[in-house]
Amino acid sequence: MLGSGARHAHSAAVLEGAAHTGSGRAPRVTVVMPTLNEARNLPHVLPLLPPVDELVVVDGGSDDDTLAVARMLRPDAVLVRQNRRGKGNALACGFAAATGDIIVMIDADGSTDPREIPRFVAELTEGADFAKGSRFVAGGGSSDITRLRRLGNQFLNVLVNGLFRTRYSDLCYGYNAFWAYCLPVFELDSTSPAPAGGARLWGDGFEIETLLNVRAARARLRLVEVPSHEHARIHGASNLNAVTDGLRVLRTIFREVRRPRTAPEAAYLAGHRDHAAEHGQ
Repeated sequence: MLGSGARHAHSAAVLEGAAHTGSGRAPRVTVVMPTLNEARNLPHVLPLLPPVDELVVVDGGSDDDTLAVARMLRPDAVLVRQNRRGKGNALACGFAAATGDIIVMIDADGSTDPREIPRFVAELTEGADFAKGSRFVAGGGSSDITRLRRLGNQFLNVLVNGLFRTRYSDLCYGYNAFWAYCLPVFELDSTSPAPAGGARLWGDGFEIETLLNVRAARARLRLVEVPSHEHARIHGASNLNAVTDGLRVLRTIFREVRRPRTAPEAAYLAGHRDHAAEHGQ
């Protein structure tokens, strides 16, 4: 992860529309892929990855051959075992292991198309801090979302847009990419042990997408939505529960509204303001 000074310098470069890092080289791209019993899906998904600098596969305790298949298909992949459970914790562990300048989060079940990754990277190198996939902008779509999930997503969009003055069209979609200097703003926990009794820390579940989006808004990251088409899962069943996970998302929103501004958010906002003042914005 870049240090504070490097993050601010890199952020300024991105705000000016630079396509390279402060060192003059092209940005390194890391793909983080959470997995749980995805051995049958990986042969369909991994060959579709465009050339990237690093692939981090995070396993959540699969009881099939997920890690063996990942190693066979991508001997260069970094294999990580998450320390708790849930998609959010898997992503936190993957982000902690990532060494790239740009981090792309993608699913292993075939629902998110790896061939769309260049779209996200292009938006970042053209000036965005955070590139958010959306199924509901022109060029996007879904072959998988149910009527209940669509209605729930629309309700949560309206709520977040009203509370945080955002213009999200697809709050609960998990295909996103961002510069690594954004990681301190997200404040994800990848080291604490699992709570006793099987409980999850906040952010460990499917509420992770909402958590990232809301914290990006709180820090006023430069955000752009990227059209994306969600495909149906190839094999297996989703672990998402529209009701219970929807309630966790709702609670996440209200927790974030009440949360005091954090030091990383304040530092990013100060750097953003300093850059704007220097350039008369």
